[in-house]
Amino acid sequence: MEFLLILLPIFSVFLIGYIGQKRIGFDTKQLSTMALYLMSPFLVFRTFYVNTISIDYVYLILYTLGLSTALLFTAWVVGKVKKWDAAKRSGVMLASSFMNNGNYGAPLALFVFGAVGLDIAIILMVLQQLLMCTVGIFIAASGNKDQDVGAGSSMALKSVFRMPILYAALLGLALQVMNISLSSLIFQTVDFVADAAIPTIMIILGMQLAKTKIKTVKIEPTVMTVLIRLVASPVIAFLIVKAMPIDETWKEIMILMAATPTSANITLYALQFDTEPEFVSTATLITTVLSLATLPVVMWIMFL
Repeated sequence: MEFLLILLPIFSVFLIGYIGQKRIGFDTKQLSTMALYLMSPFLVFRTFYVNTISIDYVYLILYTLGLSTALLFTAWVVGKVKKWDAAKRSGVMLASSFMNNGNYGAPLALFVFGAVGLDIAIILMVLQQLLMCTVGIFIAASGNKDQDVGAGSSMALKSVFRMPILYAALLGLALQVMNISLSSLIFQTVDFVADAAIPTIMIILGMQLAKTKIKTVKIEPTVMTVLIRLVASPVIAFLIVKAMPIDETWKEIMILMAATPTSANITLYALQFDTEPEFVSTATLITTVLSLATLPVVMWIMFL
């Protein structure tokens, strides 16, 4: 019961955004752009600036690559066995392999583990954003037979260089390595915007969910997506981090992040390349709702 109570404040903030979107209606694209380009970079910069760089960063990279590869391969194999067409197979790969480390995972880690949890979640968010802007775009492009995969690869490369959080992370690391201290006034400004980023992106997720319309549910791919995203993912994460020589708290954070629902941002690529966009957006909503039941179980098992 106590693990469920941890999620209730998070879902309450999602609900604020959901109700606001239903009752008033906002331009969620503009708000998402604001959060991505104006607020999240401050949060990312602070994380990479204050956390001492160490070999543990390498383990976070290996974990992210290993987990994503395992999930993508699992979804691909399922699609081949089920003899799904390229669009459906790519849609399931997108929905089951990219978790919501930002809007959902960051506040969850903060509530469960405090500041250290938020820091790890933000680092994982940056790493996954890199994967979504490269591998995610490639998969979305390959799922549309009318889409030039080469053009998708080119767009993926351009998307990486347009990521503001990437430059924020690099700047934070550079200042840390060069041991450059920021004035209290500048850092206070960074703190203000960074602290505001978390509730803002949570509210935006609620708004995005409010705009998701479930017309038809494709039972088989939806069930497989839920199983891979909410069940297989934390199990695979556990197997990956088990052998890593890192702090146990870090391992728990990494497993918990792996158990979060489908990333809301991955829907944008599905829409852009017309790769089962309705299915991917539906999977985002369904996995988010079901995570209210699965995440407490994951936390209960972790803290036994």
